[in-house]
Amino acid sequence: MRSPAALMGTSTNRLTYVGHATVLIELGGVRLLTDPVLRASIGHLRRHGPVPAPEVSEKLDAVLVSHLHLDHLDLPSLRRIDRGVRLLVPRGAGALARKAGFAHAEELVAGDSVRVEGLEIVATDAVHDDRRRPMGVTRADAIGFVLRGERSIYFAGDTDLFDDMAQLEPDLDVALLPIWGWGPSLGPGHLDPGGAARAAAMLRPRIAVPIHWGTFYPRGLRAGERLTGPPQEFGAQLARLAPDVEVHVLNPGQSLTLPA
Repeated sequence: MRSPAALMGTSTNRLTYVGHATVLIELGGVRLLTDPVLRASIGHLRRHGPVPAPEVSEKLDAVLVSHLHLDHLDLPSLRRIDRGVRLLVPRGAGALARKAGFAHAEELVAGDSVRVEGLEIVATDAVHDDRRRPMGVTRADAIGFVLRGERSIYFAGDTDLFDDMAQLEPDLDVALLPIWGWGPSLGPGHLDPGGAARAAAMLRPRIAVPIHWGTFYPRGLRAGERLTGPPQEFGAQLARLAPDVEVHVLNPGQSLTLPA
């Protein structure tokens, strides 16, 4: 069933950085939500800033989940979403999705392609831990997504650099790139500002939007520069490596209307 926006012919192409890895993508009248985390806290992590408004997760055409980690596949957040929405998840994550009430979750591996209301959505490689912590029993290879419609958009999820990144999409409009995490340091399988700048230089999008920063931080720790500083570091590094790529920094809750 087409979304109300699609039925009305609305074609505003807009990105809203909800926070962390959650982005509301509106492309040609289709509404997609990535890695939804919609709560004020996750375990020991506290959200800085307001909780997302309910309309963020309403009238969606699909939800894209990149991997199993609790700050990307958050079951309480998924339960706030209409169970009839298509849920695209990595192979191995279907049981968790069904636990959240999504009976028809679709499992994808890198290279798989599906269509959502006229958009082509392609699962891509990602280099990241495949376990569902803390127990690590459930496993599913992390993926990213390339969206092809009126614009082409790459959502990286969580990943380190990989060789084929430069060939993901030859004429990419927007790259949504993680530039940090949720604490004072990063483990393996993540991009820091320098790594994200190298990723953007490989991808060569017209626009790069940094994500996975400025949202969550452990309780009891002073957030300081690690919460707010990564976008400036990313922009400075990218200006050196790929000055033709335009950087748009969005604070959580801010939107970017893509140019015609």
